[in-house]
Amino acid sequence: MPGKQLIHGAVALLAVLGAASAAIAGTYDTGATDTSIKLGQTMPYSGPASAYSAIGRAEAAYFKMVNEKGGINGRKVDLISMDDAYSPSKTVEQMRRLTESDEVLAMFSMLGTAPNIAAQRYLNAKKIPQLFPSSGASRWNDPQHFPWTTGSQPTYKTEGRIYAKWILANKPNAKIAVITPNEDAGKDYLAGFKEGLGEHVGQIVSEAVYETSDPTVDSQIVKFKAAGADVLFDECTPKFAAQAIKKAAELGWKPQIILPAVSNSVGSVLTPAGLDNAIGIVTGAFQKDPGDPRWADDPGMKAWRDWMKTYNSSADPADIFNVTGYTMAQMMELVLHRAGNDLTRANLMKQTQSFKDVELPMLLPGIKLNTSAEQVTPIRQLQMARFNGKSWELFGDVLGE
Repeated sequence: MPGKQLIHGAVALLAVLGAASAAIAGTYDTGATDTSIKLGQTMPYSGPASAYSAIGRAEAAYFKMVNEKGGINGRKVDLISMDDAYSPSKTVEQMRRLTESDEVLAMFSMLGTAPNIAAQRYLNAKKIPQLFPSSGASRWNDPQHFPWTTGSQPTYKTEGRIYAKWILANKPNAKIAVITPNEDAGKDYLAGFKEGLGEHVGQIVSEAVYETSDPTVDSQIVKFKAAGADVLFDECTPKFAAQAIKKAAELGWKPQIILPAVSNSVGSVLTPAGLDNAIGIVTGAFQKDPGDPRWADDPGMKAWRDWMKTYNSSADPADIFNVTGYTMAQMMELVLHRAGNDLTRANLMKQTQSFKDVELPMLLPGIKLNTSAEQVTPIRQLQMARFNGKSWELFGDVLGE
């Protein structure tokens, strides 16, 4: 499917891909046969990042739909999703089981920066594709050193730079506080944020980190208020992002809060924090928010809602992580369809590097998948949004590198 590609919904996607067509004998690596394609992933179904597990459940639900409609080129997709509790050592244990015992064709949408880092060298040494990790670390876009790894969403450095430039344009005299996790994801965000501030980096009046094993980030928020900050870059995973918003409100501190795209879920973050406490928060978005009334009659949103009711009915429709899982699964579906009957690991990597202006139904208008042999992160754009108490309102232009 060369050139511009616009897919309006899951049903349309399946029709375009010819999902129900019969498979013919093909060329296979371990994990693929005439009748099945086996994928593996790790997800934090337990532990401090368990809010993200909605992504894995949504992906499993999407492939259930695909399989019921005949699979991909006649082959059923077997997604084996294992709990790693967001613990890198557990990730390695589960990843080895998936690759050595379950013998998957590829790893797909493994969740988290630290878990993916723990698996990256092993997977690349074994030439097992590490596709579309649910993380924006810049190291996923390094095909020279890690040719079997791809990115998925905008890098944290790109996102950090965008937020910094927004602050400078809208609050040029801001006194900024920044909280990040003490791991590579936080370091990427902070590096990009400081690059975006440039000569204004001195406007950061307070910085803090947290460990994912910490019970709360309350002390860091108290510290930020005492420092006189009037802007907070709340670069935390969902549990801690919600805590920070709630604690600021309890203290009567009202900075301009910026949330990263990884923690802007209304259902998983803003609702626990208190929707009234979240009014005015800004973020970067690349997906359609199910709570935004502008998408009420959008064909992609309608198809997503129908899919949620039929295949993911126990999930929260306000949780954008269900949109994330749906979209990542569609990306994987496109790769597998394009691979045709050449289901080798090398061909999977080739297909991930050939997206050209692909539009998916739940990506924001103007945001398209583009990859090449040198650039393997497909989504590289964001649009700013502000929370109005019910949903995210988009504003400004689509931004990116």
